[in-house]
Amino acid sequence: MSSSSPSRRSSSPESITDSGSGYAADERKRKRMLSNRESARRSRARKQQRLEELIAEAARLQAENARVEAQIGSYARELGKVDGENAVLRARHGELAGRLQALGGVLEILQVAGAPVDIPEIPDPLLRPWQPPFSAQPIAATATGAMGDTFQF
Repeated sequence: MSSSSPSRRSSSPESITDSGSGYAADERKRKRMLSNRESARRSRARKQQRLEELIAEAARLQAENARVEAQIGSYARELGKVDGENAVLRARHGELAGRLQALGGVLEILQVAGAPVDIPEIPDPLLRPWQPPFSAQPIAATATGAMGDTFQF
C-alpha cells in the first residue's frame, strides 16, 4: 500500500536515468521563474513610472488649460468693452452723418436761392483726433532754491 503514496516518485527507468538532468531542469525552471519575477517587477516599475508621468502631465495640462481659459475670459471682457465703444462710435457716426446731410441740404437750398454762402472753417476735434483741441503753449519753469530742485510755473 505504500507504493500508492502520492509523495513517492515513480521508479520508472526514465526517472532513474533523468535524475541528473532532472536537477538541471529544476534549476533551469527556478532560474526562469526568478528571471520572470524580475522582469515582471521591472515591468511594474515602468508602468508605475509611466503612470506618474501621465499624472504629472495631466496636472500640467489642467493648469495650462485654466491659464488659457482665464486669458480667454480676459479677452472676452476686453472684446465686450471694445464692442460697446464701437457701438457708441457707430451711433455717433450715424448722428453726425445725418446732421451733415441736413446741413448739406440747407447749403444747397441757400445756393439755389442765390444767397451768398461764406462758411468759415470751424475747428472740430472729432475731424482731427490726432491733434489736441487746444494750442500747445510752452510752460515756463524756473529753478529756485539752493540746489535748484524747486520749480515754479
